[in-house]
Amino acid sequence: MANAPVLGIDQEQEQMILDGVDSFIERDVKPYVSELEDQDIYPEDIVEKMKEMGLFGATISTDYGGLGLPVTTYAKIIEKISGAWMSVSGIINSHLIMAAAVERHGTTEQKQSYLPRFATGELRGGVALTEPDAGTDLQAIRTVAEREGNQGYRVNGNKMWITNSIEGNCVALLAKTDPKAEPRHKGMSLFIAEKGPGFEVSRKLKKLGYKGIDTAELVFNDYHIEADKLIGGEEGLGLKQVLSGLELGRINVAARGVGIAQATLDESVKYSQMRKTFGKPICKHQAIQLKLADMATRVEAARLLTERAAEAYQKGERADMEAAIAKLFATEAAMENALDAMRVHGGYGYSKEFPIERMFRDAPLLLIGEGTNEILRTVISRQLIERNPI
Repeated sequence: MANAPVLGIDQEQEQMILDGVDSFIERDVKPYVSELEDQDIYPEDIVEKMKEMGLFGATISTDYGGLGLPVTTYAKIIEKISGAWMSVSGIINSHLIMAAAVERHGTTEQKQSYLPRFATGELRGGVALTEPDAGTDLQAIRTVAEREGNQGYRVNGNKMWITNSIEGNCVALLAKTDPKAEPRHKGMSLFIAEKGPGFEVSRKLKKLGYKGIDTAELVFNDYHIEADKLIGGEEGLGLKQVLSGLELGRINVAARGVGIAQATLDESVKYSQMRKTFGKPICKHQAIQLKLADMATRVEAARLLTERAAEAYQKGERADMEAAIAKLFATEAAMENALDAMRVHGGYGYSKEFPIERMFRDAPLLLIGEGTNEILRTVISRQLIERNPI
């Protein structure tokens, strides 16, 4: 149906945005992926282009200078970018989780001060949650923010696997303001932490894939943070605040899964028509046909689940189970498609001459990022019981 509304913008407007993203990818991303990824170089020029396009404010309200895009459109943008180079989508994701936490839960002053600068990319960063001994179990974090009268807080602790923490200049920092609180989540608070004395990037972490994007360990050593940087101005709400932002993060990761699943399918369909064995293209062999059919089915299912989660989030409906389902299925689809694509390509799938080996290295991150798929299965099952009591 032509020009049907897409939760805030019509199809024509959405298509113009997506066409612009396609042009950006073809002009500014694809020609440079191989070299940047191989040498693990931060894509500074690509980031500058994203600033110009307003992508750092993609989901931030127009009231604060953002694009105010529906999450349904945002997911499609992430899918396209991830199909070209997944690392680029991560530069936006962690940043917008931080922005969502401020926009949903921040004080009026915090929103007015930070969101316009987040939208332009002047301030950008991510979320500092995970610690060496606390990943899935966030309530076990040990970073402490100790109150210093009216002067603010003094923070001590370590954070691990923090995206955008080297090239970025601030993070949404989860810390314990009351380490003795029971239940533990009531002692956790979320802060806007800008770089300064006591905020140290201790080392860049080397990874199997997901290269180019900066991932680091952070050390907070008597780091002073002012009281007005406490998101929402009230202690004890940090876990709730950050988990609401993770719904957006999980939709982003689901969209990344769709992007990789689609890209590996596209590459496989093309290659199967070029490569010949026993006198005919391999797409004529039933073994290859079965793989292509399964790959295509996974892509379509993953995309529909991601759209459903994005629509629920956009409407303000509860989306924790929906985002978990989409993230679980789409990321598993990406991993399975990457493996099938390597099998379709044979030796060339294992070679850097084709993008399959990079996608095969990138896909596993999706299985563990924004909540491991094992944990998400428990989230889904618990929600099923909670929503369907007898």
